Amino acid sequence: MAWSRLDSFFFQYREPANRLLQWLSYITSVLTVILLTYRYGFIHTQHEYAQIQEMYKLLLLLFLCVFLARWFFSINRLTFLRESQPEAALYGLLIIHIIIEQIMGIPPLLYYLLLFSIEPAPLIYEHLTGVFMVMLTILDLARLSVLLAEIQVKPGVIFMASFALLILAGTGLLMLPAMTVEGEISFLDALFTSASASCVTGLIVVDTATFFTFKGKVVIMLLFQLGGLGVVSFATFFATFMSGGVGIKQQSMIQNHLSAESLTEAKAALRKIVVITFIIELLGAIAIYNAWDDERWAGGASPFANTAERIFYSVFHSISAFCNAGFSLFTDGYYNHQFFIHEMFGLHFITTIIVIFGGMGFNVIEDVFSPANIRERIAKPWKKLQLSTKIPLTGTFILLTGGTLAFMVLEYEKLRVLNIGQALITALFQSAVTRTAGFNSMDFGALHNPTIILCIFLMFVGTAPGSTGGGIKINTFALVVLSAIRNIRGEKKIIIEQRYIPNELVNRAFTLLLFAFTYNSIAVLLLTLTEPQQPIHVLVFEQISAFATVGLSMNLTSSLSVGGKIIIIVSMFIGRIGPLTLAIALSGTPKSNLLKYPRTYLMIG
Repeated sequence: MAWSRLDSFFFQYREPANRLLQWLSYITSVLTVILLTYRYGFIHTQHEYAQIQEMYKLLLLLFLCVFLARWFFSINRLTFLRESQPEAALYGLLIIHIIIEQIMGIPPLLYYLLLFSIEPAPLIYEHLTGVFMVMLTILDLARLSVLLAEIQVKPGVIFMASFALLILAGTGLLMLPAMTVEGEISFLDALFTSASASCVTGLIVVDTATFFTFKGKVVIMLLFQLGGLGVVSFATFFATFMSGGVGIKQQSMIQNHLSAESLTEAKAALRKIVVITFIIELLGAIAIYNAWDDERWAGGASPFANTAERIFYSVFHSISAFCNAGFSLFTDGYYNHQFFIHEMFGLHFITTIIVIFGGMGFNVIEDVFSPANIRERIAKPWKKLQLSTKIPLTGTFILLTGGTLAFMVLEYEKLRVLNIGQALITALFQSAVTRTAGFNSMDFGALHNPTIILCIFLMFVGTAPGSTGGGIKINTFALVVLSAIRNIRGEKKIIIEQRYIPNELVNRAFTLLLFAFTYNSIAVLLLTLTEPQQPIHVLVFEQISAFATVGLSMNLTSSLSVGGKIIIIVSMFIGRIGPLTLAIALSGTPKSNLLKYPRTYLMIG
C-alpha cells in the first residue's frame, strides 16, 4: 500500500522526469563519444590513462543511474524491461560486474584475463570496457532515430544528411594524431578518404597500407561497414529493439534504400539484412583467413606479425569485399608483389564470391538462399523465383560471363603467362570487381583501350538494386533495353513472364540514365579543366569509377589536383546516395497534372 502511494506521488513528476532523463542520457552518450575519441585519437601518458579509466567508471555509473531512473518512472516496469531487453541485459551484466568487483576487490573480467595469462590483460580489459560503452551509446542514440518522424523534411534529405555526417565524422577521426603513422593528414585528403570509405568506393589519395596506423585502418573499416548498409539502416535496426519502435518515416527511408516494395516489407527485411550481412562477412573472413598462402611467405616475407593481425586482415578484406568498398591493406591491392598477393588465386576467387554476394542485393539473397524459401521450393518444385530476383540474377550472370570472356580475349597477352585456371580466375575476378568492388589484380594503367571501354561500361551499369554496390543498377539498364526493344517492335507494354512493367518504372529508369549521363558528362568536362595534362580516357575512367562507387583507377587518384579531388568526392557522394534520391530530395512540391491539354507531336530522330 505504501509502495502504491509512493508510485502515485512520483507519477505526477513522470513526464518532466522522463524529459530530463532523456537529455541526461544523450549528454552521457555524447560525453562517452568525446572520451573514447580522446582515448583512441591521441597518444597519452600513464597518468592520463589512469584518469581516463576513472572517467570510464564515472560514465558507466551515470549510464546505469539514468537507466534505473527511466525504469523507475515507467508506467509498467515489467513491460519496460521486456521492451528494452538488450539494454536491460547489458545493465544487468554491469550490475553483476560492480557487485563482484566490490566483493573481490578487482574487476572479474580483468581477474580472469590475468588468471589465464592473456596479455596485455589491463589493455585488453580497457578495450573491452570501451566496446561495452560503445554498445550502450549505440542503443542510447538509437532512440534518437524515433525523432526522425518529427523532422519536417523529406526522407531523402535525411538519408543524404546521414551520409554527409558520416563522412564529416570520419574526416575528423582520420585527422586525429593516432590515426596516421606521421601523426597528421591534410583536411582534403582526410575528407577524400572518409568519403571514399563511407561511399564504399575505394579510391585512395594516400596508401592505406602504410599511411594509416591500426586505429586509422579500423576507422576506415567501420566507415565502409556503416556506408555499405547505410547509417539510417543501422540506426533503425537498433531502434527495432527499443520500446519506441520504428516510425513511418524511418521505414520510408529504409524502403527507398533497400528498393523494397512496401513499408512493411522494408521493416521486416531489415533485421534479416543485418544478420545476412554479418553471416556472410564472418564466413568470408574465415575463408580468407585460410586462403592466405603461407608457403609464399616461407622466406620470412609475411605481412602478419601475429595471429591477431592475420585475423584483422581477414576481417577487413571480407567486409571490404561484401560492402563492395575495394579497400585493401596491401600496397597496390591484390596486385601486390611484395607479399605475392597477386599470385594467391585462391584468395582472389574467394574475394570474387564475396563481392558477387554483396552486389546481388539483399532481396535476391533472401529469395534464393533463405532456408524457408529453399524448403518451399523443394516441397513445391513448380514455385519459381520472384521476377525481382530473376532480372538481377540474369543480368549478373550475363555481365559476369561476358566480362570474363572479354577480359580473357582482350588481355590475352597478359594472361597467357598463366595456366588456364589462373587466367580464368583473374578474368573472373576483374569482371566481378569492375562492376563495383574496385579491387585489382592487374595494372589498370596498362590495359588496352577496348578493355578500358569494357570496364567503363561495366562500372556504369553496376550491380543489383538494394545491394552495397553502385552504378545505375542492372534493373535500370534492363528496363531501358527492354523499353527500346518494345518501341522498335511497336509494343505498348513491357511484358516479362506474363507480368507487365508499369510505365512509371520505365520513366524512372530513363530519368536515372539521363541524370547519370548528364552529370558524368559535366564532371568529366570539369576534370578536363582541373587536370588538363591527363588523357581524356583516363579522366572518364576515373569519373565513372567514382560515380559508380567502384574505386578502380588508372593510377590517377593520388595525383589529382585540389579541384579534381573535390569533383571526385562529390561524384562518390552522389553515386552512393543515388542520383534520383538527390534529385527528389532537392525538388519542390510537384504540380498537379489533372488538367488535360491537346495532344501534339514532335519529330524524333
